[in-house]
Amino acid sequence: MKSLLNALKDGRLMELPDTDKERSLRVLAHIIEAVPELGGSLNLDEEVINREKSCNTGIGLGVACPHVRVPGTGELLCAVGWSPLGIDYGSKDGQKVHLVVMYYIPDAEKNTYLKEVSSLAQAVKKEGGIQSIAKAEDLGTVREELLDWVQAAIDAGVPEAKARMVRLEARQAASAAEGAAPVAGALAVPLAIHSVYILEMAEDRHIALTSDPELSLALEKNATLAAHLREEGQFDQGAYRLIFQKKTAYDHNRVLYEYYAVRKST
Repeated sequence: MKSLLNALKDGRLMELPDTDKERSLRVLAHIIEAVPELGGSLNLDEEVINREKSCNTGIGLGVACPHVRVPGTGELLCAVGWSPLGIDYGSKDGQKVHLVVMYYIPDAEKNTYLKEVSSLAQAVKKEGGIQSIAKAEDLGTVREELLDWVQAAIDAGVPEAKARMVRLEARQAASAAEGAAPVAGALAVPLAIHSVYILEMAEDRHIALTSDPELSLALEKNATLAAHLREEGQFDQGAYRLIFQKKTAYDHNRVLYEYYAVRKST
């Protein structure tokens, strides 16, 4: 499950914002679009949703694997969403989906994708279902559970020495993605996701709130921020790509915009 391992190492695991299926799919599609190697010119969300309408991608036991196929070569990629409450996904077994793994599939990687989904389904069945993830208290617990699933697949297919090395690298990178203290030899994490709240007031004044103070300051100083907010789409701010989620209007012409900020690798 190489692409799932890479998603965990690169910070493409997130808690989904709510239990709405279509909105969750759009969020994950935008996360994949922000992967620097893809060039930033993709619009995957509508394609993923249209494909979902023609063929439900719930594989059962609380897991779904939506995907988009593209011509040519390239790397199989995925983004992973965790829904604590579960999504009414329309899966054949009727169970709510707690884990959504969205794949970006170049034609040349179609067989790799099929093998990975098969391995994922086997891991869920071996675990006896998705309960450990469905009942997880936080995203860190979900990450550890997924790393255990990947570990089982690695152990089955490669020598133990290499398996230990891959597991160590994955957990070091996952710790970095959570903001933990660096571990000696840890991998750099090219993608990290932050929630961003921008309050727009009269005369195009803005207050930006996020866990990265430099990003907040840069947004407030951005002379084109008002225009970006009106577009309700994506825009870049320094090392981040801002992905629009929703807006809420309040009294006195104040509007609160909510975004995800995805930090891109350089």
